[in-house]
Amino acid sequence: MSDKVLRIGVVGEEDAILAFKAIGAVAIPAVTADEVAAALFKLNQDKVPVIFITEQAARVAPEALTRYETSPDVAVIPIPGIMGTDGYGEARVRENVIKAIGADILINQEKKEE
Repeated sequence: MSDKVLRIGVVGEEDAILAFKAIGAVAIPAVTADEVAAALFKLNQDKVPVIFITEQAARVAPEALTRYETSPDVAVIPIPGIMGTDGYGEARVRENVIKAIGADILINQEKKEE
């Protein structure tokens, strides 16, 4: 087994990120655009390769997310917050899939679920 430990970061509302902290993730509470941008910057500087961000935090700081979108060193992944999902994370995944392969392959998933 490898001795490497995958470091995970999480940014968002304090109530939503507490569970991540309990499993050893680097958790940074942030609710304003400046706090979110600073948290993402700090985690990136600390070379944390996977950062989960609550949808609410992602919505307030789209410029900060855009900065890391094309970085090969970090993956910033929107997740539902304490109040559940509002569709933001799914929309971002769909946009990235369309950019990557030129087609919306996720549209069939929605029709199958109905």
